Amino acid sequence: MPYDHALAARIRDRIGAAPDLTERTMFGGLAFLVSGNLAVAASGQGGIMVRVDPAGSDALVSATPATPMEMRGRGMPGWLRLASDDVASDATLGEWVERGVAYARSLPPK
Repeated sequence: MPYDHALAARIRDRIGAAPDLTERTMFGGLAFLVSGNLAVAASGQGGIMVRVDPAGSDALVSATPATPMEMRGRGMPGWLRLASDDVASDATLGEWVERGVAYARSLPPK
């Protein structure tokens, strides 16, 4: 399934313009990177993937509709998935985009 182009456009609107921002097709979706670090992506499996501080992943999973990301059956700490319905409001999507961008900015540039 291809990624949701409308959702990608909504993410793009929330991220805004920054000189260190790039977009790249990855994992069947469209990833938004800050200084080379993935922040958030419109997933090819639907919804979004968000990169967050691994130390806070469990708390976010407990308190929000986010689920842990798995790749090839392995859990990926610091990577969360949300369904499209979970980010249907612009305010909620904005919160997740901000989380992903803030964490990506905390990492060393690639």
